[in-house]
Amino acid sequence: MANIVAIVGRPNVGKSTFFNRLTESRKAIVDETAGVTRDRHYGRSEWNGHDFMVIDTGGYVSDNEDRFNKDIRKQVAIALEECSVILFLVDVNAGITNLDDDLAGILRKTNKKVFVVANKVDNPSLIGEASEFYNFGLGEVYCTSSSNGSGTGDLLDDVVDSFDKVELEDNEGIPKISVVGRPNVGKSSIVNVFLNQERNIVTDISGTTRDSLDTRYKAFGHDFILVDTAGVRKKSKVKDLEFYSVLRTFKAIEESDVCMLMIDATMGMEAQDLNILSLIIKARKGIIIMVNKWDLIEKDSNTINAFTEKIKERIAPFTDVPIVYTSAVDKQRVLKSLELALEVHEKRIGRVSTSKLNEVLLPYIEATPPPSHRNKYIRIKYITQIPTHTPAFAFYCNYPDHVKESYKRFLENKIREHFDFSGVPISIFMRKK
Repeated sequence: MANIVAIVGRPNVGKSTFFNRLTESRKAIVDETAGVTRDRHYGRSEWNGHDFMVIDTGGYVSDNEDRFNKDIRKQVAIALEECSVILFLVDVNAGITNLDDDLAGILRKTNKKVFVVANKVDNPSLIGEASEFYNFGLGEVYCTSSSNGSGTGDLLDDVVDSFDKVELEDNEGIPKISVVGRPNVGKSSIVNVFLNQERNIVTDISGTTRDSLDTRYKAFGHDFILVDTAGVRKKSKVKDLEFYSVLRTFKAIEESDVCMLMIDATMGMEAQDLNILSLIIKARKGIIIMVNKWDLIEKDSNTINAFTEKIKERIAPFTDVPIVYTSAVDKQRVLKSLELALEVHEKRIGRVSTSKLNEVLLPYIEATPPPSHRNKYIRIKYITQIPTHTPAFAFYCNYPDHVKESYKRFLENKIREHFDFSGVPISIFMRKK
């Protein structure tokens, strides 16, 4: 199961700063004004080989008549229900407030693992002040500083140790394929065509599908799990219950092997489609792009080529993605899309022998070596594929820290030229020889 860490607390305790540190980003706005974060931010983090999602929630506030306060309370409640682990942030300088006490009372009733994080411990002299937070009765108190990062490592060590261990199921080893995209692009319709039955409700209303629905697919010699997900809209348009649905979709992506990103042919590749694509790539999942409602497009002999070029321009630099044009109404190329998804899955778990990698890539590296760094010449001597769930390659060299991202892209392009990893994100690592 995907691991989701929710950061909760009253306003202005440093949740957004802490979120930015965990995700190594600046996605969440940070300001001294209380209540700046009103909706959620989602991000990915990694610690000690564990990948997990992080949610920054709005500050927990009193239940008064303010409309924003009511929305924030609902979204915090949904985050608590859907997450795996809760980080309860408090301000060591302010001590325990009434809002802290209220939220602690809610957290004591949950069955989720709760970590009390005394934030803003910017120097060791403040550690003693954090002892009062043991009064919550929620266990160990972790002293951290989201601004300078102190104490974060010890906290994350215990957080990742608390994640649920994956249990073997009857479906273990069977590919899991999710259909994802914006609302109303035809995801449920295409799943019904796949299954040849009215498995999922289909309407013209955006957001009809609220849960991620798993179905075992056994037909035409195929055997996999097919997942229909809720549509993912812009965060500014996601409200209350729909937030729960979006979270379920993110979990479905995390737990999938391949994602079929469906876009609307009448609208093309829009900004939100690119956001979902980015999420899939960061999760290192296989991907194909399905252009649905192709029956509504006027066509000539060059329509598909022109449409494909537009999509590749939008998704660059990761353009090595299978694109299939479908119609749920006419059942055009529906089975073809499933076959492509399964092919991507096979490529994702495929391996290239070390001897073949070195035979093919070393001549290119010798002809075009990495640029020198401060008169230090970088020499790559050896390449191997790392045994991971998705393709990752280690290049052993004398100065791994000095290899630029542009050269890593050059290496990835050479791998893709000679080995078929279409639809599969590739990771490149430089290691000390």
